[in-house]
Amino acid sequence: MSMNNRPSLPRRMAGFGLVEIMVAMLIGMFGVLIMMQVLTVSEEQKRTTTSGNDAMNEGVLALYAIQSDVRMSGYGITDAKILGCSLVLRAGVTLGSLAPVSINSANITGADANTDTLLVFSSNSFGTPQGDVVIGAGNTVQTPSAFVANDWVIVAPAVRPAACALTLDRVSNVAAGALTLTSGATANVGDTIFNLGQSYRAIGYAIRNGNLTSCDYTNAGVNCAVAAGWNSIASNIVSLRAQYGRDTSAGAMDTFVDVYDQTAPATLCAWARVSAVRLALGARSVQMEKAEVTAAAPAWDGSVAGNPPGSTAAPIVLTGDANWKYYRYRVFHTQVPIRNMTWMGATTGC
Repeated sequence: MSMNNRPSLPRRMAGFGLVEIMVAMLIGMFGVLIMMQVLTVSEEQKRTTTSGNDAMNEGVLALYAIQSDVRMSGYGITDAKILGCSLVLRAGVTLGSLAPVSINSANITGADANTDTLLVFSSNSFGTPQGDVVIGAGNTVQTPSAFVANDWVIVAPAVRPAACALTLDRVSNVAAGALTLTSGATANVGDTIFNLGQSYRAIGYAIRNGNLTSCDYTNAGVNCAVAAGWNSIASNIVSLRAQYGRDTSAGAMDTFVDVYDQTAPATLCAWARVSAVRLALGARSVQMEKAEVTAAAPAWDGSVAGNPPGSTAAPIVLTGDANWKYYRYRVFHTQVPIRNMTWMGATTGC
């Protein structure tokens, strides 16, 4: 019987040919390739968005921490007898100037290039900000009930010397209206003893290795002169810029901020005229992009001179990192009033 006489199978039962299978595989491979490409792009966008949110969160929290300290700064030290004086906190630790906020203080070293530092000081005393005058021998004061054992105090002479240098002391006992100091010192009648309370705050802020760090100068167990003494409080913060807000009105001060700059006040009246601080924090995303996404360093109010008229510039500079253009940035800036200075009003003679 001839093979050609076999009945042929229906076409639908013949199956797929090799060419058809190969075409189907090719279409499937293209589909997988497209899906993988879409997934990759989606994941990159997700990382970019997530890292941007992380930068925003870090920046907001960091600015809040600094802003809170600056608002409370100066409490208990705004009197003309001690403001701007140097202060020995303990052996080997001397603040160059006792002030609510010191920008780029000589006490803080090792910060990243082109970033500013802050040293914020305040007390928590319940006594009078003008201090208590010594009225008798043995450190007898007007209001002994305002002092208790372990209060930190500063003894200021009746007449402020030209070179004002003070030393932090501590109350060891209060009896019969007189204060016994840990150092054994006895103040002269007419001197003033300022009470800083059971604890005072002297906190430094600086950018180190791309992180916002802080150091507690009140902690005798911490050496703020070395990098190990500083703790990171916010990561990927690449810039801190700060400016004093000062009253430059001719003649008597009017307590209104006229200009912003970084000039450290050199006199008592210069400190009295500083009533605010303008701050900016630059946060960087964690994600390094494949292409340049930032053409120029971000700006803030203090980036250009003359804002307001007479102000100097303190721009954000990022050139310390060769790859800075491959990251995204967010800048958070604010103006913080130093409330304990503004409440004093205009200082007589300034």
